[in-house]
Amino acid sequence: MKYNKEPFYQSIGQEIDIFERCYANRLPLLLKGPTGTGKSRFVEYMAYRLNKDLITITCHDETSSTDLIGRYILKGNETSWIDGPLTMAARSGAIIYLDEMAEARPDILVAIHSLTDFRRNIFIDKLGIEIQAHEDFMMVASFNPGYQKSMKELKPSTRQRFVALSFQYPSADLETKIIQTETGIQSPMAMKLVNISNKIRNLHELGLMETVSTRLIVDAAKLIHSGMNPSLAAKVAMLEPLTDELETIQTLEDLVNLAL
Repeated sequence: MKYNKEPFYQSIGQEIDIFERCYANRLPLLLKGPTGTGKSRFVEYMAYRLNKDLITITCHDETSSTDLIGRYILKGNETSWIDGPLTMAARSGAIIYLDEMAEARPDILVAIHSLTDFRRNIFIDKLGIEIQAHEDFMMVASFNPGYQKSMKELKPSTRQRFVALSFQYPSADLETKIIQTETGIQSPMAMKLVNISNKIRNLHELGLMETVSTRLIVDAAKLIHSGMNPSLAAKVAMLEPLTDELETIQTLEDLVNLAL
């Protein structure tokens, strides 16, 4: 899709310049960082900034290379070939974004290799043809290295095909500004939510697989802005999504009640 309205994105470093230089040099880009640190929003913003179509694929273990490359479908008594999103992006010169690429099946990772090196092409074995990627084609991928440590990890042979850029949670002041801009909530409450989140992020002893993302703070702020009690909004939007352990939720809820 192509964005007609500029997505809100707050730069926190040199990521815009890095993306533009990767695009100019036809280099694939890997975004690394925790969930909710703005990776997907950043890609949307850059697609708008470069006036490019963006095709986003959320990877999971049931997505096959056929889903990305294409397949034959039956129309009446005839079969017709339908390009998958990866082939469509390569042909048209769009930006393709593989979100959580480490979750993809191995056959997908093999399929993208020739698009991420000097060849910049894709072989469609069912058609017996090789497609050279459009000059404007760019591949962007993301994964969460913290989350994947206990599950799946990207192989070095895949990682080293990309320029890599790390995303972290923004500073408290910057995150407060983001929350305000996204939700319209007043600065004091936005700051309280950010401070609570930073405290939770530092509670490593709780063993949370994920921590409070900027996305979750935005959700809580929207609920508060619409009139919900702040403690309840923080609980349902920031705490409950993190864990099902009742004792852990109670510990976090006590922290929220003290702060709000």
